[in-house]
Amino acid sequence: MSGVELRKMNVGDCELAWWERAGLEASDAPPLVVAHATGFHGRCYDPIVEHFAETRVLQLDMRGHGRSGGGPISDWRVFAGDIAAVLDTSGVSGAVGVGHSMGAHSLLQAAAQRPDLFTRLVLFDPVILAPDYYADPSPMGEHPTARRKADFESVEQMIERFGDRDPYDIFDRRVFELYCRFGLVPKDSGEGLTLACAPQTEASIYQSSRSNGAIFDAARKVDIPVLVVRAQQRDGMDFKGSPTWPELASIIPDGTDLHRPDMTHFHPFQDPADAARIVSEYLGTS
Repeated sequence: MSGVELRKMNVGDCELAWWERAGLEASDAPPLVVAHATGFHGRCYDPIVEHFAETRVLQLDMRGHGRSGGGPISDWRVFAGDIAAVLDTSGVSGAVGVGHSMGAHSLLQAAAQRPDLFTRLVLFDPVILAPDYYADPSPMGEHPTARRKADFESVEQMIERFGDRDPYDIFDRRVFELYCRFGLVPKDSGEGLTLACAPQTEASIYQSSRSNGAIFDAARKVDIPVLVVRAQQRDGMDFKGSPTWPELASIIPDGTDLHRPDMTHFHPFQDPADAARIVSEYLGTS
């Protein structure tokens, strides 16, 4: 996607990054704010964003991901504070939030804390499980992502290694290559590349996934239209199934549930054109 600029700011001692196309700050359309899933980054959503060529779009690299700094995460609510800080710095309010997985969870929390930030939300399979999941907020045990291979000689090596593996083999090919291209950063040694989202950071997000039991109180406070797009139900611990509580939309004052059993948890990566259509139709711009 041409004309995209990397922008950064500091929140405390953490540098946060996001991506924008230049020259659209004065667009008449409400800005879009894209918040990504755990382990990924903002540029994975280029094939969706391109459907909104005349709209200002902020593609966030969440703390610990992409070009943002930050280490292991112990409380998911930190992401909501980061979102508000980036939007305040960017002069953005009244935006449309488009979130996926952990990013969708974080947008809903941010909208509850700062009602001025958003006018609508489209949440692709937010990681908000049934309330009893949060009964014990203590960190969970070691997560297998902590053992993920982190270092690569090149982007091409990562593409070759993972291209035919689950779940990457169901991704739109361009999404997968964007994930690899912008998901690696130079190693401190200057030799080779390493994952921008370190395995220990990714694992910490899964381990702290019960940290925000307050998300249900937050959901009840969000008095704007919210579309919850749920994928096929999860079978065991398969990452492709939906972890989202089926009743989530019913506790949001203006919530709508869209169940898509034909899609996996990776819906925006699996079929970005369909995801863009859902956003566009919900906004009434299709």
